[in-house]
Amino acid sequence: MFKSVIMNKLFEKIRASIVDFAHSYYDVIKALAFVGAIALVFWQMPRAATFKYEFAKSKPWQHETLYAPFDFPIYKDDETLNAEYDRIRKSVKPIFRFDDAKMDGARESLLYDFEKQWHEGAHDKAKTQELLLSVYDTIENSGVVAYDKALDDLDPEAPVTLVRNKVARTVQLNSMFTMNTATEMVQNWVASADDDVDKQLLISLLLNNIGQNVFYDAALSKQELDVAKQSVSLTYGMVQKDEVIVTEGQVVDERIYSILTSLQREYAGREMSLGETLRMQLSQLALVILVFVVFAVYLHLLHKKEIYSELRKVNMILVMMLMMVIPSYWIMTIHPAYILVMPVSILTIMMVTFFSSRVAFATQIFTILLISIAVPNPFQYIFMQIMVCSVVIYTLSTQRTARVTYFKTSFFVFLVYVFVYVAFSFLTDSDIDVSTIGLLGLNALFTLLSLPLISLFERIFGFTTVLTLLELSNTNSPLLRKLASTAPGTFQHSFQVANLCEEVLFEIGGDALLARTGALYHDIGKMKNPMYFTENQRNGFSLHNDISNVESAQIIISHVLDGIEMAHEAKLPEQIIDFIRTHHGTRRTDYFYIMETKEHPGEEVDPMPFTYHGPEPFSRETAVLMMADSIEAASRSLKEPTEKSISDLVDNIIAKQTEAGQFNNTDLTLRDFETIKKVLKKKLMSIYHVRIAYPDK
Repeated sequence: MFKSVIMNKLFEKIRASIVDFAHSYYDVIKALAFVGAIALVFWQMPRAATFKYEFAKSKPWQHETLYAPFDFPIYKDDETLNAEYDRIRKSVKPIFRFDDAKMDGARESLLYDFEKQWHEGAHDKAKTQELLLSVYDTIENSGVVAYDKALDDLDPEAPVTLVRNKVARTVQLNSMFTMNTATEMVQNWVASADDDVDKQLLISLLLNNIGQNVFYDAALSKQELDVAKQSVSLTYGMVQKDEVIVTEGQVVDERIYSILTSLQREYAGREMSLGETLRMQLSQLALVILVFVVFAVYLHLLHKKEIYSELRKVNMILVMMLMMVIPSYWIMTIHPAYILVMPVSILTIMMVTFFSSRVAFATQIFTILLISIAVPNPFQYIFMQIMVCSVVIYTLSTQRTARVTYFKTSFFVFLVYVFVYVAFSFLTDSDIDVSTIGLLGLNALFTLLSLPLISLFERIFGFTTVLTLLELSNTNSPLLRKLASTAPGTFQHSFQVANLCEEVLFEIGGDALLARTGALYHDIGKMKNPMYFTENQRNGFSLHNDISNVESAQIIISHVLDGIEMAHEAKLPEQIIDFIRTHHGTRRTDYFYIMETKEHPGEEVDPMPFTYHGPEPFSRETAVLMMADSIEAASRSLKEPTEKSISDLVDNIIAKQTEAGQFNNTDLTLRDFETIKKVLKKKLMSIYHVRIAYPDK
């Protein structure tokens, strides 16, 4: 006896040491996960210096007096530059090329046609030829301009540059002919000629041979315009180092606004010294560490039991955060204006789907803080993202039982983005950019990527979302339809157990939908040998009469292993398979065990062949299933269901399961057990239409 006590204490110490080591191991892994996240965020963070002040035109400067940190130019605003570019564009003359080779070739063709088509008669050949060449040379030497779209915006009297034989000269555009004006000129000149020339031949030959010989040179014109634009100065003054830019409380007028935007621009493109780079990197590292440390403390203090204690949940949250932060940094490095396209609200959608609204909001806030370290206008960015986060949480928390809800959420995200953007535009007296609204629209559209991402994370981290549970709990799913046709009694039993579990979890708190879904599938293993289970037998005949008690017990016990195998083949989530594993825990098949002891009186019967493999329930959902499963099955054997018989049945079964230590790994309290008993009794009396016995007056 003494030796046994010592061994038990030794084993207890070993088990405690193993548990402590496992906890320490998990804590180390979690710490390494946070360290890895910190390192990755710091590594990918943009290194460009940022202008840390926020300002708006016609608003007071709300920071301390600002001195120029270095010499920098004052850049002209876009409106001024565009006005100067328009002036340059109007002053630069378009360039046209004169094609002499084409004109000379056409003149030779004209003479050839004249000789070929001339017929001796009443007309003078010499005069006709002289007039022909005179009209042709006059028109062609003046130039016939080929049509180009660029000419539509030119004034006919505008000066242009005409290049002929590598010599450029300025002419008016209307001093040259078009095909229409050339045709009119031919007809007028020939009509006014003497009658001794062949007018009909002249008109025919001229109209057939006069062609375009002046062409707009777009490439050369653009080159000339670009050269002229380069002469426009982008700046109009300088600010000297240590010069006062704006004092605290001073209203930001046009000039100060230009200086501030110029300083902000210089920060974005300025090469930093080694000391400045080191100081910036240390600051970034300190901020990143602070954000992750505070986030870890938040999870540990407020969500230790449901989140921080599970490594996979911590890892999944960190992965989702990095999935938003790292691409945001990439966008900031490539094109900062496109940061509005990054659908950061996907994180909120996924967090609400997998966890609670409180955890989702906190995680989104910490993620936004990490991104805001690199964005140029952090206040507006943070404000916008917090508003969107709040709307997403409200939308999904009130209804997330259908995929269409996620489309509605995407629409609301777009509305909030646009509303906040327009409001800030009015606040800062800025123009509303349609392209920015387009970027926000793409952002809202990209939030729909949360649907495939949710499915992916379910597979990777072994979670089950509400959407998946709703699909699985549909009794028209393939596995449940097969159960209904193969083992109809088992299907009805599972359906009743699911209703009982759902009611209990509503009362004591827990995931009622998860418990209901697990209950529907907990007995699918009975499909392999359905007629060996009482609920599927007919006319009182039992196949167990022809086999031994051990064989009967093994068939009954095997329905758990068969169910696990079927569930894996059907690719059910692990959270559902846990209900199959644990719904009998490590209890015995008492009926066959007792029958075996009766058939072998005086002999010691080995309980192992009659014992389920476990494990025991480890959550309130799996524990409630064990209770509801046993009680619903046992209630069918009640000959006369009464209030007392049902009450005694519920009390006895739960008491036996508790005494057997089946609920030692759950967090159920005594109050929970009393509530469970009360709900189960009430539901069973409702099922069997038992009237409550009222006390006598």
